[in-house]
Amino acid sequence: MSTSIPMLEQSAGRGAARAAARKRKQTQTSEGRRAGWVTYAILTIVVLGSAYPLYYALQLASSTASEIAQNPIPGIGLGGNLLENLQRVMDANINLPKAFVNSVIVAVVTSASVVLFSTLAGFSFAKLRFRGRGPLLVFVIATMAVPTQLGVVPLFIVMRELGLVGNLLAVILPGLVTAFGVFWMTQYLESALPYELIEAARVDGASMIRTFWHVALPAARPAAAMLALFTFIGSWTNFFWPSIVLGTQNPTLPVALQLLQASFFKDMSLIMAGVVISVIPLLVLFVIAGRQLVAGIMAGAVKG
Repeated sequence: MSTSIPMLEQSAGRGAARAAARKRKQTQTSEGRRAGWVTYAILTIVVLGSAYPLYYALQLASSTASEIAQNPIPGIGLGGNLLENLQRVMDANINLPKAFVNSVIVAVVTSASVVLFSTLAGFSFAKLRFRGRGPLLVFVIATMAVPTQLGVVPLFIVMRELGLVGNLLAVILPGLVTAFGVFWMTQYLESALPYELIEAARVDGASMIRTFWHVALPAARPAAAMLALFTFIGSWTNFFWPSIVLGTQNPTLPVALQLLQASFFKDMSLIMAGVVISVIPLLVLFVIAGRQLVAGIMAGAVKG
């Protein structure tokens, strides 16, 4: 229960009472104030700027190659060839269903493993005390500064020696845990998980693994949801490493769509139709999980 202003004046003096009254008034004003037209105008510009590339791809996907050659920047409306171009992508010799299934497998497995292992490592770095904890965390974070391209050659050699070239495991194994995921979960659990909950679980006889599973993992759910979403998007759109280690016989969706580009002629309507197909699952994911993610973030902020 908040202390009244007269009681605060009697106990701490008039200066403290005036400061508390001014702070309370500012808080009430900020809570009741609605955003102005400038805020909405900026948000509208940001939303339109973010959505335009997708809409432009949809415009090209609904046009023909000759129309794009004559007018590379279409007008406002869409063309009438979207369904025809989508059917052309489905009929193309790129084994699209297999590529789609491969992308789903890689994205789902990678997202689940990154969330699990990153949360486990984040719980250890944030709440456990062991020798070398600080330098080890700094080393993990420092690996984020190493470009991915520098590790491609030795990683490919390792996968070749293991006999995994052309196998989906060659894409899944290097992404089972990420330095960003460990850093993300460490920072979140540092403030969102009180030591009292861990001590209470330990007093009740729970092992450290059980404490992690029943105490730390539920507390990390908002941050874990965002990490899973980011990881899924990164795995779904990843082209560089799958194109090297998988090739064209067992491709993921971005690698398969790259095959739509002919050697001497690029049919942009066909390529953009493939891009639209690859983006649809991500849009569905955002529509389904967007509200739950925002609600989880707000709940985690209130608990923190």
